[in-house]
Amino acid sequence: MFATPVFSGTLFALAAGLMWGLVFVGPLLLPEYPAALQSFGRYLAFGLIALPLAWFDRATLRQLTRADWREALRLALVGNVVYYLFLASAIQRTGGPLPTMIIGTLPVVIAVTANLRTARAGMRAEATLPWGRLLPSLLLIGSGIALVNQVELEQLRAAPDADLARYLLGALLAVGAVACWTWYPIRNAEWLRAHPDRSPRGWATAQGLATLPLALLGYALTWAWFAASGVDFAMPFGPRPWFFVALMAAIGLLASWLGTLCWNEASQRLPPTIAGQLIVFETLSALAYAFVLRGHWPATPTLAGIVLLVAGVLWALRSGTSPEAAEAHPN
Repeated sequence: MFATPVFSGTLFALAAGLMWGLVFVGPLLLPEYPAALQSFGRYLAFGLIALPLAWFDRATLRQLTRADWREALRLALVGNVVYYLFLASAIQRTGGPLPTMIIGTLPVVIAVTANLRTARAGMRAEATLPWGRLLPSLLLIGSGIALVNQVELEQLRAAPDADLARYLLGALLAVGAVACWTWYPIRNAEWLRAHPDRSPRGWATAQGLATLPLALLGYALTWAWFAASGVDFAMPFGPRPWFFVALMAAIGLLASWLGTLCWNEASQRLPPTIAGQLIVFETLSALAYAFVLRGHWPATPTLAGIVLLVAGVLWALRSGTSPEAAEAHPN
């Protein structure tokens, strides 16, 4: 069991979730920093971290074609920069829990999308899981997310200074983040499973290198926009420069590079319908970090929702041991 692709893939997905949960903390720790600056700052750090790593992955990077680099650029733009711009904006408008819960629908959305999606031309078609076997885990995960959502929304309505229009905009931005991250893991997994001989670490580094020019351009345009519009913000690194630089470097290394590496390893071992559901680890990690920052234990309904999420993951793993799932694995 411990040597199976499903088990090792699950461990890599868990590690990725623990790393990715950190991205929900940044906007809460830097509320005075614009979301655009946090997004471009994080991926500027990611790109700079990828530069020395590229030396160790130079053999893999030399194998990439022009089409591969275009794919890395698309993945970097949608799955990195645009996704985090939406997410950070949503967190700053609504606080941590609401966007976390909306992002928490990703396991359901990705699993359904992966099961419905037809493989692109030239890409290997994956064996889908029968809906009868997929539905129980989706219902468990969906019920858990709904339960936690109910608690958070009740707290939101009880807040005396709640700005409903601001929260609605934050929710819509979080939905935009869901759209970005529904597209990213499916597309990323397609490339990885079409190239099983390529190093997942090298592909993570390639995406970091592709992110660097996007982040540099975005950071420069944000700086120029502040100057042109008269925004009173201390550029280039804001009012807490050392804390901002350190936090962006930490998130860039742990969430962007290491998280992507772990997810790439998981994607090569698991079929998309299962891997998509394991993004629930990101939601659980983000919730844990949020409650640590709040300094109190989650309410009983929240804990019940977390139990349902975990039960859905375990059911998903049981479904992944089917012959269909085994045939879907490239190795």
